[in-house]
Amino acid sequence: MEFPVYLDHAATTPVAPEVLEAMQPYFSEIYGNPSSLYSLGQAAREAVETARENVARVLCVSPEEIVFTSGGTESDNAALRGAAEANRAKGRHLLTTPIEHSAVLEPLASLARQGFEIESLPVDSEGVVDPQEVARRLRPDTTLVTVMAANNEIGTVEPIGEIGALCRARGVLFHTDAVQAFGKLPLDARALQVDLLSLSAHKIYGPKGIGALYVRRGIAWTRFQEGGDQEKGRRGGTLNVPGIVGLGKAAGIAAEAMESESARLSALRDGFFARLEAEIPGTRIIGNRTQRLPNNIHFCVEGVEGEPMLLALDAAGICASAGSACSAGSTEPSHVLLALGLTRELARGALRLTLGRQTKAEALDYTLQTLAATVRDLRALGAR
Repeated sequence: MEFPVYLDHAATTPVAPEVLEAMQPYFSEIYGNPSSLYSLGQAAREAVETARENVARVLCVSPEEIVFTSGGTESDNAALRGAAEANRAKGRHLLTTPIEHSAVLEPLASLARQGFEIESLPVDSEGVVDPQEVARRLRPDTTLVTVMAANNEIGTVEPIGEIGALCRARGVLFHTDAVQAFGKLPLDARALQVDLLSLSAHKIYGPKGIGALYVRRGIAWTRFQEGGDQEKGRRGGTLNVPGIVGLGKAAGIAAEAMESESARLSALRDGFFARLEAEIPGTRIIGNRTQRLPNNIHFCVEGVEGEPMLLALDAAGICASAGSACSAGSTEPSHVLLALGLTRELARGALRLTLGRQTKAEALDYTLQTLAATVRDLRALGAR
């Protein structure tokens, strides 16, 4: 078994060798600015457009509806701010959920300070949004609904298609943060009736610092990043050609392996859950058991805090997390877990393991053995 045992693929993934190989020429050989008219620039432009086609193909949309960004956070900001501003005259009522990533919640908070009304939809104890609750809360002045495709902490997959249909019927724009779902779940943006969709490369074995935003043709949306006329005037700034090439390559690989890899990871996940509950008393699985990302294992252990478990796992060569990488260092329990109705004490005992292409059964066996011994030791210390 190889060390470290890396079980934090929801935070980031290693760049795949094929992706790195595809990117390499665009750092030094084909270095032209893709906005330039001479051949060196046009060679870079051709690579960008090929990547755009690859990303569009995975989402079942047109290439011209893909806007490259610096990552999921920028895509979320661009989607929300751009849609809110473009539709301000129609209304200022925006709907979201309390379990969104901070890349959604923070720009919404900023919009609230600018006079927009942000309403939060309830979720059930597994983190699922009820589409009928969305329907009940839509108003004549509602201009945007944003619900993530799959939660980054607990892995719950939301009923995006049903919500999209409701929004389209009422003429309300619908955005989904698909950063965790892209490349792991089938995402036909047209069939799901999504208007705006955010994604990132580094969650699917691509490079950090590159992402994309799907913007459905014809919707009212204004660009978030001012500057030049790159991306057909939708995002100013010189294009990150190597990153874009990497995203395109990673998207293609993920799409090709999605079905088989999803089945493999789901089997590993479900086997781990069964053993976890049998071998560690007081374990509570968090999130929906079936409507869940195939690689997500999230649970809380009663009477044990997450931080000492993480430190013990790290000492044993195992990389895991207590939740979102973007909230690492916070002493507060996860807002996602509190929204599900967990007590603050139980929420502090959360652990997230997210599997990847190199994850094997023996690594999970070792992790479970280490975790069981750690929990026994911590409980024994607490009983003294």
